[in-house]
Amino acid sequence: QVQLVESGGGLVQAGGSLKLSCVTFGITFDTYTMKWHRQTPGKQRELVAVITSGSSTNYADYTKGRFTISRNNAKNTVYLQMNDLKPDDTAVYYCNAQSVALNPKYQRDYWGQGTQVTVSS
Repeated sequence: QVQLVESGGGLVQAGGSLKLSCVTFGITFDTYTMKWHRQTPGKQRELVAVITSGSSTNYADYTKGRFTISRNNAKNTVYLQMNDLKPDDTAVYYCNAQSVALNPKYQRDYWGQGTQVTVSS
């Protein structure tokens, strides 16, 4: 059974920090590209950050260097460190595990349940 479980969200003041965690079960974690997305009501889900199985990273421009994605393969866990949070960062943050298999038969795309981040002004 595949499961992704996010944690670490909460209510913080602008300028504060949070560290999100996503622990995975049932996948060969170190072979997956891991992503964080976020979504607010009435808006499409948007990509926040990416880390590949080789630990290459990419970020949405709006993070402006404030966010850091990392992974711990021994713990099957991906993290998102968020600093200098702004009210516009308020959203449900979702963890996503994506296979990179060339053969579509082996492509996979799994999602967690999300964790709420609320940033007050």
